[in-house]
Amino acid sequence: MKKEARILGIDDASFDKHKDKEVLVIGTMYRGGDFMDGLVSCWVTKDGNDSTEKISEMINKSKFKPQLQLIMLDGIAVGGFNVVDLKELSIKTGLPVINVIRNYPDYKKIFSALKKIGQEEKIKLIEKAGEVHKVNDIYVQLTGISLEDAKEFLRISCVRGNYPEPIRIAHLIGSGIIAGESHGRA
Repeated sequence: MKKEARILGIDDASFDKHKDKEVLVIGTMYRGGDFMDGLVSCWVTKDGNDSTEKISEMINKSKFKPQLQLIMLDGIAVGGFNVVDLKELSIKTGLPVINVIRNYPDYKKIFSALKKIGQEEKIKLIEKAGEVHKVNDIYVQLTGISLEDAKEFLRISCVRGNYPEPIRIAHLIGSGIIAGESHGRA
């Protein structure tokens, strides 16, 4: 695998969970973890059901699509509980997907919250995402890629710590646009 493999890192921007109806999603196109080539964005419904469709459209309409080799997501949901169907995203874009998770998910808490807000159907999407693997100090779920290849993509994209640079920068851009200044950890 080349050091400059093209990776799209995706994260949602900051949002007000009480006021906002839509949430900005940012994608940064990176060569490995060293050089950002471009930026894409879309809006998804807060706690909605349109993330897979909107993100796949964002990717498929992008001029960067022919160069892309991988999609990295910062968690399985954007805009609150707008859960991404990882397998469907991979099928719609023709690209492998790595869902990057900072801490092992507390499924009991997540499933309880989904039941509380009447969105039990999203539990199946989360379960469908598959096994969670620990890689160094983070966790990943994989679609369309082997664990060994995922480790290699993570090795070339984690240049400042243990989190992939494409996701880290998508987070900084999203929070900077919405809040006027970047904040927090990706």
